[in-house]
Amino acid sequence: MPTERPDPALTSPADPPASPSAPSRRTFIATSTAIGGTVVAGGLVAGPPPLGAEAAVAAEAAPGSRVSLTVNGVRHTVTIDNRTSLLDLLRERLGLTGSKKGCNAGACGACTVLVDGRRVNSCLTLAVRLEGAEVTTIEGLEKGDRLHPLQQAFIDQDAFQCGFCTPGQIVSGVGCIQEGHTGSPEEIREWMSGNLCRCGCYVKIERAIEQAAGRK
Repeated sequence: MPTERPDPALTSPADPPASPSAPSRRTFIATSTAIGGTVVAGGLVAGPPPLGAEAAVAAEAAPGSRVSLTVNGVRHTVTIDNRTSLLDLLRERLGLTGSKKGCNAGACGACTVLVDGRRVNSCLTLAVRLEGAEVTTIEGLEKGDRLHPLQQAFIDQDAFQCGFCTPGQIVSGVGCIQEGHTGSPEEIREWMSGNLCRCGCYVKIERAIEQAAGRK
């Protein structure tokens, strides 16, 4: 009885023999899977870049600008990455660490400073946009050895516990007084609502602002 021979066109050919100069298909797949590399010309496999290399390249390529601004009465001219926040400029470049980095998203108010007399969240403010501006931080409120009236009121009213939010609370309170929003406890609470105190010292903070505003 004749035996049928399978049609060569319908069968899967075996893997071709690997040449000395190139890896076999199985070797290639296994190697690529093991190291998670990228295929490049010539059958070579390139591993991932060293840890931090991409960040370093991005930092070198980042555009920079020169900005001049006055901080607590002192003029500073610095060259900074255009993405630098005012908070990072104050803390990392100028050594003014009184302003705290809390949420770093503008929600807690721990980083509050005054820019041209107005309250801002320094973590959300690009320093490069402050050419010629006047910035006041918690360090700039004290005059010589004399505390600002609100700083003294915070001590008198025991308006802090851990103290982390205190610099932002005091600077924001100064802004609140300067803006004239101290007509009642309710008004103070409304205009200080952007500053959070996880220790729950709100009543004493309110009393300190009333004292500094001359209402107590």
